Amino acid sequence: EVQLVESGGGLVQPGGSLRLSCAASGFTFSNYAMSWVRQAPGKGLEWVSGVESGGGSTKYAGSVKGRFTISRDNAKNTLSLQMNSLKPEDTAVYYCAKGADSEYVGPLLTEYDYWGQGTQVTVSS
Repeated sequence: EVQLVESGGGLVQPGGSLRLSCAASGFTFSNYAMSWVRQAPGKGLEWVSGVESGGGSTKYAGSVKGRFTISRDNAKNTLSLQMNSLKPEDTAVYYCAKGADSEYVGPLLTEYDYWGQGTQVTVSS
């Protein structure tokens, strides 16, 4: 059974940092691209960032580029998202999503076949 379990969310002040983690199990983690997707209150799902299976290629949405860094540890089956210079508009539930193949990282949400339960990130003073 595929399981994706996110952690690391919380309340942070604007300009602060958080590091999200996603623990994966039930599949060969190193064979699949992975992404982070978020949903702000009252809005739809927004792809944030993705990394291909080997970890060598990453992509970011324009809204987070330069502030967020995605990484993966294939030995530990873990996906991470380092979020710096957080803004109130980053407030959302953040989901870890498993890609359907090893390479695709992008905003087409139909390309992801499993999702975690999400972790809440709130940026507020």
